[in-house]
Amino acid sequence: MAAGVEYRIVEYGPVPDLATAARLRGIAVDRLLKTMVVRRGPADFVLVLVPGDRIVDWAKLRDHLGVRRLSFADEAEALAATGYRRGAITPFGAGEWPVLVDAAVPRAGEISLGGGERGRAIHIDGADLADAIGGHRVDVTKRIAS
Repeated sequence: MAAGVEYRIVEYGPVPDLATAARLRGIAVDRLLKTMVVRRGPADFVLVLVPGDRIVDWAKLRDHLGVRRLSFADEAEALAATGYRRGAITPFGAGEWPVLVDAAVPRAGEISLGGGERGRAIHIDGADLADAIGGHRVDVTKRIAS
């Protein structure tokens, strides 16, 4: 892995939802990161790492990127852009797309992200995340309304 950071692979099998994935990974939902593939334009994407208890705040993300329109890549676009299927997308080896790490991602302690295949996760320390992926921390999410 980049930057020589320590990590571990966790195998957890098929899951029906995020809460089950977090439980089987042995991690809290807010420490499970979703790698979202956001389309800025034709064949132009950005990866956004979002804690499991949050969603993209489109206004914040548009403002940060300086664009008026954004959308999630559909499944085929995400696969073509990153080489990974939804539910397994990881910023590691996903191409040269910029990576944004939401400011709510814990900066210390173990976090979990997609491991490139469904049922596989990468666990690393939150302090190492931005360095390992070359990502930038920005505030681009909001809590999921309950």
